[in-house]
Amino acid sequence: MFAAWRQPRAILWTAAGMVVLGCLILLEIAARHYGQPGPITNQAREVIFAPKSGPLLYASMALMMVVLTWRQRLIAAGAAVGIDVVFFLVRWAVDAKMMFGNGALWVILAYAVIALTRRSGRERVLLLKGVGLALLLVAGRKTGDTWLLITSKTRPAVLDQYVATADHALGDPSWLAGRIVRATGPVGAHVLDYVYIQLAVAAVIVALYQLRHVAVERRFPDHHLVRTFLVIGLLGPAFYMIFPVVGPIFAYGTDGGHWAVADLWPGTPPTNAPQHMPFDLITPRNCMPSLHTAWATTIFVHSRRAPRPLRIGGTFWLIATLGATLGFGYHYGTDLIAGVVFALTIEAALRSHARGWDRSGLQLVAHGGTVFTALLVSYRYLPTEMAGHPWVFGPLLILAMLSVIHGYVRTTRLWEPKTVPAWRPEPQPELV
Repeated sequence: MFAAWRQPRAILWTAAGMVVLGCLILLEIAARHYGQPGPITNQAREVIFAPKSGPLLYASMALMMVVLTWRQRLIAAGAAVGIDVVFFLVRWAVDAKMMFGNGALWVILAYAVIALTRRSGRERVLLLKGVGLALLLVAGRKTGDTWLLITSKTRPAVLDQYVATADHALGDPSWLAGRIVRATGPVGAHVLDYVYIQLAVAAVIVALYQLRHVAVERRFPDHHLVRTFLVIGLLGPAFYMIFPVVGPIFAYGTDGGHWAVADLWPGTPPTNAPQHMPFDLITPRNCMPSLHTAWATTIFVHSRRAPRPLRIGGTFWLIATLGATLGFGYHYGTDLIAGVVFALTIEAALRSHARGWDRSGLQLVAHGGTVFTALLVSYRYLPTEMAGHPWVFGPLLILAMLSVIHGYVRTTRLWEPKTVPAWRPEPQPELV
């Protein structure tokens, strides 16, 4: 048993776990500093109290179950539903907030205990990886909420006027999409809202297809969607601190209250000269880049090798997410372009790491990183020029994004294993 832990891979996993735990503790301390519970406290509360997202907890449990046999999966699912029924009845009796998901969390934690007490060797490692992926997906949501709190408390001024001015080069797509969503009425808004909220569940559906052979092969693939999803969520909030933006519905709409420049969204695009603007200490600065766009892009990319229903679903989720982020006024068009470039750069780096770094991988990641940096710099220091010459800068922004997309598609196709047709002997002429 101890020999296994001395292996380099085991040491790497242990180090990664310690880093994640350290980050959670630091975020917990930071949240407590602002008088709010942190990710550890919020997650611990969901063992008993109503969870924030029941579908996410069940999706996480499904992700953990890829390492189980079918019999174990049925037992785990039955136990989760049974526990939730008990919680439902108790909450109904005491008139408490109704939400499911506690059962799924209990099952995940139970398998963590089983892995440590009833498994050994490779079986223990495999089960702990499954539990770890599930808990990381859940913890990612909690850490994201804490990061949003920190951005609102530490960035009193936002850069929305710069981004909105630069957005003129794209034709102010958020204003256009906002009017379209309002014209569709409550049905269109409800569909887009569900897609926007349940993005992690869609990711788990695609990931379950990618990880469908784990229980048989007793190992995880070198690269899968969950890795990219988690890394985007880990690195993305750092740019919220560098480039704080609240979004058009807050900076130029009624949701911003007296902090808004004016009630302009989605009726009239702003025309004022860009400058820093103070904003409340409640609204998250979570626009640049659009991580919802980044996550939806990775779902689309990873669904390309799946069966047709998943490919259609990945395409729908990407289109609907783009429509929701713009149509609800949560993002500017420039945010979405940065989100696509950010996602493909992260995906390229993780794929390169999984297959082994080479020149093509380094060039692809360097190109994506350079374009992403250039986008942020241009939004901050060239917005007036971009707005004044939309027919120049608009196509340049689109071409910059397309260059990263083209580079990713071309390079990853070269990485695919070549199939060599089987040799067939030539037919010999018949002897007369």
